[in-house]
Amino acid sequence: MYTAASFAAGFVFGLGLLVSGMANPAKVLGFLDLAGAWDPSLALVMAGAVAVGAGAFAFMKERTRTLLGAPVLLPSPRRIDRRLILGSLVFGVGWGLAGICPGPALVLAGAGSAKGLVFLAAMIAGNGVFEFFEKKKRVAPGPAPVRSS
Repeated sequence: MYTAASFAAGFVFGLGLLVSGMANPAKVLGFLDLAGAWDPSLALVMAGAVAVGAGAFAFMKERTRTLLGAPVLLPSPRRIDRRLILGSLVFGVGWGLAGICPGPALVLAGAGSAKGLVFLAAMIAGNGVFEFFEKKKRVAPGPAPVRSS
């Protein structure tokens, strides 16, 4: 049941990205072009998404189980740190340069778009680099043992 629900949610999300134009890099870049031919239509899409999300969070805040019976795992507030700011900047620069973010990249790749496939490959490579450095940080060697002669 979870797989079917996940598929349905992903399908509806992807369809929403296509219908709203969020999977069209030119439309996204038009939204980001504040000094040129600005296209404000995606602001309405984002406002709608925030409203739906806020309603869903409010509904689930009082529940301990999802509608399918799994435990509710809501994020807890965290502090704003250097990693969050740097990650946000990298995400924003990538979105501004390509006009694609991860959700639309999957839609475009699924549709066989070369730009979507390249973005998806770059995103996977970026995740791999992140994981490499995270593992390296976790297994960082301590101070070298002192040898006595």
